[in-house]
Amino acid sequence: MIPEIIKFLILGGLGTLMVVLTVMRLMLTLKNPVKNGVRKSWAYSQTTGNKEVQADCAEVSRSRAGLMAVLADGIGKENTGKVAAQIAVDTLLDAYEPYRRLNNPEYFFRSTFLEANNRIRQTIGERRGGACMGAVFTDGKELHYALVGNIRIALFRNGELIPLSKGHTLETLAHEAYQEGRLNKQDTIWSIGDTGTWNYLGKDNFKEIEIVSWPITLNPKDIIMMTSHGIQELSWVELEELLVKGTSIDEIAENIIKATDEKNTPDKENGSVVLLRPFIYY
Repeated sequence: MIPEIIKFLILGGLGTLMVVLTVMRLMLTLKNPVKNGVRKSWAYSQTTGNKEVQADCAEVSRSRAGLMAVLADGIGKENTGKVAAQIAVDTLLDAYEPYRRLNNPEYFFRSTFLEANNRIRQTIGERRGGACMGAVFTDGKELHYALVGNIRIALFRNGELIPLSKGHTLETLAHEAYQEGRLNKQDTIWSIGDTGTWNYLGKDNFKEIEIVSWPITLNPKDIIMMTSHGIQELSWVELEELLVKGTSIDEIAENIIKATDEKNTPDKENGSVVLLRPFIYY
């Protein structure tokens, strides 16, 4: 039903569409509870970069099953990317809402990512566009994640930022081809830094998602981080320094966005960061 409504609104005008999407977001997002004046377990912040439209969507939902965080980076001209990103996030959180226990997160991710891909394709029709998306689920003890595209997922532990995801970029493909002997060293070097995505939701020949091989056991002081393309302006070292210095999770998220905005890179992309401290709730 949602794809048909959005498709109608795309034809009806951007203004109406944005109003409806805002209402949908407010309805689907569970606000971060405040206790003793402190927002406790998650935060996210965004920058539009040098773009006219913020095409990232980020939301966190808490249920009896645990915390589910989703970050989608829209791809496409005008409002197409924004619509695709919102569909992707809504699809996953709509499916997660009734769960009281998530026994098989990997199956959940595979089925919902496929459904999101189908909904996006049905909605945007002949338009070129889609969305990269990352999702993280934790019951406070273990971390499960899935992604498509160039969303980065990492774990901050003991002052060190540990990359978890590989991503669906041309650089990653080149490294894998080199390790398997299908690409020579020189071609691999030329591919370093190429963050072009070869797989995303809404793509004609959508491929398998990246999914965690086995659950990651969490420690009490861990922070889980997801970032979209625009935050790649910052190095891992810079991100580690910001994660160490922040006095609260909200401040850390805001400082990451501020540091991204201070980069003098032309044509900066939308950037979003999502931070989770799951042990606070469990």
